[in-house]
Amino acid sequence: MSTIITSKKKQAYGSFNNGEIIENKPIGFPQDGGKQKAYSSLFYWAHAHTVKGSTIGLHSHRGFEIVSYVLKGAIRHYDTKTDRWLQLEEGSFQVIKSGNGISHSEELLEDSAIFQIWFDPDLSKSLQKEAQYADYTRRVFPIKLGKGIKTKTIVGENSPVQMDSEDIIIKEFSIQKSHSIQIVNDNIYSFYLVEGELELNGQLMSKDDFALIENEETLSIKAIKASKLFLIQSPKTTSYKTYINS
Repeated sequence: MSTIITSKKKQAYGSFNNGEIIENKPIGFPQDGGKQKAYSSLFYWAHAHTVKGSTIGLHSHRGFEIVSYVLKGAIRHYDTKTDRWLQLEEGSFQVIKSGNGISHSEELLEDSAIFQIWFDPDLSKSLQKEAQYADYTRRVFPIKLGKGIKTKTIVGENSPVQMDSEDIIIKEFSIQKSHSIQIVNDNIYSFYLVEGELELNGQLMSKDDFALIENEETLSIKAIKASKLFLIQSPKTTSYKTYINS
């Protein structure tokens, strides 16, 4: 059984434009020096935020499936596939299937924050495909209300989002009280605490902490403060050889 908490100070760090954009990275690149390395089909995970607003210039990607989730404020996005600037507001979700190559630029507007997460969708196939881009507003995601918990499904059952990466589920929980979740043993559960404070399987999580859970039968969540918890559920092993195992 395993529940591992990685505090913000033990995550990798990055910045753009002389610190105008700051990143803590639950899963950094090998050279970033953070505690948590890539696993499953999850290759990279950054939490980027800015106070004054700033732009990350045009840069290219190939192969990987890259998703962005607007946690706060708004971003503007340009890529060579759509060839226009598009604005995504808080709660929006973006999927870039970078395929055989795409370049893009992002502008984080004032007082904004996003997740950017990279997945390996089977590079042996994705590198042969044309790049694709799609974005989804917060209104399209199904929401389930329970006792003391609200669950938004971003990727998974009844969500319109389609990803090539295998067996990915992404959810956001707003939690007021204690709650439990059944664990699927063939999966890894990756959590980021966006807001609040809670206990996860008896271990304390504070804002911006990251948790990795596998080989547990149930997941126990005890809200100490009203909390927002972001989940990615991914397979322990994929049907294809991932980049990190090649």
